[in-house]
Parts: sequence; C-alpha cells; structure tokens
Amino acid sequence: MNIHQHHRFQEDRHAPDARAFSPDGLAREGLASEGLAGASLTAAWHAGWAAAVTLTALGAPFVPGLVLTPTTQAALLLTALPGVLGVALAARDGAGLRVVLMGAWLLAATAAAGLTGGVTGAVPGLVLLPLAAGIALDHPRVGDDRLTRAGVVGAALPLLSGLISTWINPTSSAPGLATVSGLLVLIALLAALRLAWRARQGRLKAAEAETARLTALMGAQPGLTLVLDGAGRALAHWGAAPPAVSVSALSDQGLVSTVHAPERPAVTAALSRALAGQATEILFTPRTALDRRVVLVLRRFARPDAPVRLIAQAFDGTAQFARELRLENARAEAEAQSAGKTRFLANMSHELRTPLNAVLGFADIMRQRLFGPLPDRYADYAESIHQAGGHLLDLINDVLDMAKIEAERYQLAQTDFDARDAVSAAVALLRLQADDKGVHLAAVLPTQALPVHADPRALKQIALNLLSNAVKFTPAGGSVTATLDGVGPDLELAVSDTGVGIAPEDLQRLGRPFEQAGGADQRAQGTGLGLSLVRSLTELHGGRMTIDSTLGEGTAIVVRLPVRSPPALPFEPAEEEAGLPGPVPV
Repeated sequence: MNIHQHHRFQEDRHAPDARAFSPDGLAREGLASEGLAGASLTAAWHAGWAAAVTLTALGAPFVPGLVLTPTTQAALLLTALPGVLGVALAARDGAGLRVVLMGAWLLAATAAAGLTGGVTGAVPGLVLLPLAAGIALDHPRVGDDRLTRAGVVGAALPLLSGLISTWINPTSSAPGLATVSGLLVLIALLAALRLAWRARQGRLKAAEAETARLTALMGAQPGLTLVLDGAGRALAHWGAAPPAVSVSALSDQGLVSTVHAPERPAVTAALSRALAGQATEILFTPRTALDRRVVLVLRRFARPDAPVRLIAQAFDGTAQFARELRLENARAEAEAQSAGKTRFLANMSHELRTPLNAVLGFADIMRQRLFGPLPDRYADYAESIHQAGGHLLDLINDVLDMAKIEAERYQLAQTDFDARDAVSAAVALLRLQADDKGVHLAAVLPTQALPVHADPRALKQIALNLLSNAVKFTPAGGSVTATLDGVGPDLELAVSDTGVGIAPEDLQRLGRPFEQAGGADQRAQGTGLGLSLVRSLTELHGGRMTIDSTLGEGTAIVVRLPVRSPPALPFEPAEEEAGLPGPVPV
C-alpha cells in the first residue's frame, strides 16, 4: 500500500452517519425541526380564522346595527372552509397540501367577493384573504416566497370578481359589517406576518447552528482542508495543518512557494491537472523542513456563478514515506543479496565442474579397463563413481543454468532446426533408464519436418527434464509418452505419464526453484530444479508451461513455444529424417 492509497479520499463505512453531517443532511434536519412547529402554528392560524368568521356569520344577526343578508352570511361561511381544511396541517404537512390550501383560499375569496360585491360590498376586507393566506402558508419546501407572491397576484381575482358582481347587480354597503370584516382580515394578516417572521427567524437560527456545526466538524478533522484559487493561493482553510506547513504562508504566498524548489514544477503540473478536472494526488517536501513529506489531494470545484476553485486536503505523509523508504531499501538489499547468491552459485558451479569432469574421465578409464584388467570389486567401485559423478554433474549443470537465468546472463543460441531432432535425442538418452525401470517410453512425432527457430540445446533440455521426471515418478509397468506437434505459430510438446500424480495443493508450488511435490521418498529422488528450469527456458522463448495432474492417475505437462518458422522459410530435412514414418514410438 503506497502513501497515496493510504490517504486517498474514502467514503466512510457508516454512510448514514456521514450523510447526517453533510450540509444537505443538516439542512434537512433543520427544516424538519422547524417545519413541525411551523405546521402547528399555521394550522392554528387556519383554525382561528375559521372560528372567528363562523362566529361572525352566525352571531351578526343578534348584534344590533349589523345588517347581514343570507348571501353575505353564505359568503362568510364559504371563506371558513379553507380554514377548516388547513387544520390538516397539524397532522400532515407537505408542499402539495399547502399549494392545495392556497388554491382553496383563492377560490373561496373569489366566490365570496362575487357574492358580496368585493370592495364596494358588505364585506370588502375579504379581498385581502389570498394575501394573508399566502403569507401564512409560505414555506421553503414550496419555494422562496412563492405562495406570498401568489397571494399578492391572487388578490386581484376577488377584486375583479367583486367589480363584475357590482356592475351586474349593484349592492349597498353595510358599514358595521364592513368594519368587522376588515378587522378580521387585518388580524389575520398581522397573524400571518407574525408567523412568517417567526418561521424566518427559526430558519435563520437553524442555518447559524448548522454553520457552527459544520465549522466545528471541519476544524476537528485530522488533515488540512483548503480552498485554493487557480494560482494555488489559499482562500479558506479548516482542520489541522501538517507539521512544517504554514497556513499563513499558503494564504499570502501560495502553495507553490511553500514547496522545496526542485519539486515545484511537479506541484505546478498537479495544480494544472486538477484545474483541468483530473483528480490529482502528489507527495511533496515542505521548503522549511526537508526531512518531512506532505500528501496533497486536489479536486476541481466549479459553480456556474462563481470562479473555478480547487478543494485540497493535506496530510502528514512523513511516517508512511519513511516506511516505504525502509521497504525500498530492504528490497534493494534483498535483491543485491540474491544477485550475490546467484553469482556465487554460478562461479562455484564452474569451479566444481572442472574437477568433476576429471573424476568422471578417470572413472570411465578404469571402468573400461583401458590400462589393463581390474579386480571385479574395483570395477564395481569405478562404475559407482561414474554413476554418482554423472548425477552430480547433471545437478551442477541445472544449478548453473538456473543461476544464469536468474542473473539474466543466460543467452539463447537460436537457430533454424528440426524440432524432432531435439526430442528424439532426449528420448534416446532416457531409453535405457526407462527400460531398466520397466517403464514403456514412446514418442509421437509428426511425419514431416517441424522447422523451428529456437535454441536446440534449450529445447532438448526441456524435453529431457520432462521425460526424466516422468520416468522417475512412474512405477514399473507404467508408460510415458512424448508428443510433438505444431499448433499454428506454436510448437507444442506434451509429456504424459501414468505415474503417481501430483496433489492439487502442490501444483501451485511446482515450477519454482527447489520446490518438490509428494512425500519424503519422492522428494529424495530429485532436487526440485527440473520443472523450474523447464519453466524458465520456456518463458525465455516467450512460451508457457501448463500442468494437469490427478493424484494416483498420472500427469500431463504441456509446453508451448511460439518458435515455428514461417512456411516460406526454406528448410531441408536431414537425410535420415526424409523417410521418417508417421506417429510411431521412437
């Protein structure tokens, strides 16, 4: 995990808690708490109007001096209906219900004005009911002052309705009743204004509380959050600044000036990428503390009505940088030690090979009795020395090849040749060993020459190692088959056996140096370098090796090398191969 991943912006696992502290979450919470109280007061305003106008309509006939016609009484009771409906706000508030109530007020006021004659009729104050209702019903959920504006505009409807009614059927005014209706509407209007003022004050206090909470939350964060302009100058900041980072310097001089001089071009480029809309992270060294590191995360923030800004978060990355530096040093040291070990193995293999070849030569002379007869006992010793020396020489050769491959000093000597030659030679070398063990060894080769461009020694080594392993782990009476063929541009060599097989848990390990499968008796039969060398030589040719095995049934290893020569390449098969028969055992 690198230092940028360590400080990457991550969404908190407790998403509901994170959303609760977001600006939208705080705003919704404030509106919800303010809305509960506001809805109850608005419902009370509606109930008060409905009660007052109903008492006026029913009690006016009993008051001396007040003339109330049945039409005027019906108009007053009609305006009480929206008040009765508005009581529902106490149980369930919502933007839709408020809009419906505003429509009811407009219809009731328009109808009442049409019945009474509007401003020239008995109850002229009813013309202002839409305005009072709009002020009382207004709420941020509906929109900024939308219902109030609707009430102002809607007041023209009852005014127009009253004028039309007066023109069609002139009516006389009733001064006493007009005064009472005017007082009722005035009280309703003042109460609505009081409700609106109270609601606005509540929202203002909620907004101030939310701002304070957000400011405290931003200030308590472990990193430093900045708002930067396009030049990298800090316009606002929250949180704790990393050591050696001065917030005043960021505000006065800008971000780039606080960075160590050699790293300033990289920071400038990061600012440009962020302004272009790319999410950017960069590690830099503060100018005043060269032993420390700071991680900076940049994001672009743009609004249609404001200049483009950058949101930045800065963290102290010194500890993580030190850990990564120690890991890098440890890795370099481990690689150096591994390279030294590889060089040591390669040199020692060369040093061991020279005297061992001498031992093998003298043992072979004694075994063949070139300088005279030997007692049978000494001849057996010479045979044992020759066999053990040959096994040791094979092991040293494998170690030398692996050391060269790991040190990247192994050079492929690629040339054009018939792939059947290398496989046939490997089969011939293993023939005697397979016969002595009672294992049936066969090779299935194509009838025509198979031209390839590869390292013939490497291909022979691949076939030899695969066949040696197959014969080694196949019991008497079993069989080993090597199949060579061309598949498109690839050369495919498959070696299958009916041996002991490989357990699934061992398959992943095979192919690495000195890794072996099976029990102790099987491990004693090899060094674990055979398959590792096959895999490495295959990969040097750009190929791949696959293993398919079932424990107790056998193993099939397939090597594919992209080494086939183009068809247009001239190739002359060897004289003895020209009449090679079809797929037959070699």
